[in-house]
Amino acid sequence: MPSAYLLVSHGSRDPRPEIAMQQLAGLISDKLQSKNKPEKLVSIGYLELSPEPLHEQIKKFAESAFACGCNCLKVIPLFLLPGVHVMKDIPDEVALAQQALGQDIIIDLQPYLGSDPSLRGLLAKQITGQNKQAWILLAHGSRRPGSQQPVEAMAASIGAVAAYWSIAPSLESQVKELIAIGKREIAILPYFLFAGGITDAIAQSVETLKLQFPLVRFYLAEPLGASAELAELIWDLIDT
Repeated sequence: MPSAYLLVSHGSRDPRPEIAMQQLAGLISDKLQSKNKPEKLVSIGYLELSPEPLHEQIKKFAESAFACGCNCLKVIPLFLLPGVHVMKDIPDEVALAQQALGQDIIIDLQPYLGSDPSLRGLLAKQITGQNKQAWILLAHGSRRPGSQQPVEAMAASIGAVAAYWSIAPSLESQVKELIAIGKREIAILPYFLFAGGITDAIAQSVETLKLQFPLVRFYLAEPLGASAELAELIWDLIDT
């Protein structure tokens, strides 16, 4: 029996992340179709800022998937870091949905996207060929104990230093440290899935840094985006 797939993100008032989620869902549907599986068995859900709580979204999609002959719903958290949403909120919502559904269809919570080692290659691709003196991997940040370790490891693996939007070390402090050791060309790679309000704020912050340090050249890369490469990475994660 085929599985159904629910891509879960945080949710946003900005329309751009939802558009990107729809694009990703379409790319995953194309992969199902290429394997002669029903492409309608892919949907998207949101943890926050949705008219319905996530467990209700899961329940409704699971019921429609079951009607199409599925006995398993795979929930894929599209989160880059193991914060409270990944470690507690989404598992709690999945448990509520499973309790309401019974055992006719099993909900299989998949590893969060950021745990996939292949993500490193996707980020490295954005750096390759840029020939910048220094790179900063800028993540949102979390005060949850141990949450910075994956960012630090990812940054080290691509030859960057880590900075955070909401906690220390900040982008500005890391820029100052790089300037202090002689770097005059600094690139910032936002560790975010899609463009939105925070990436807009990051762009404004970079413009301020350009005024603050006129002798330094700054380059701001794009977030990952709803690319075919990201869809392939997600597909490999759920098709193992």
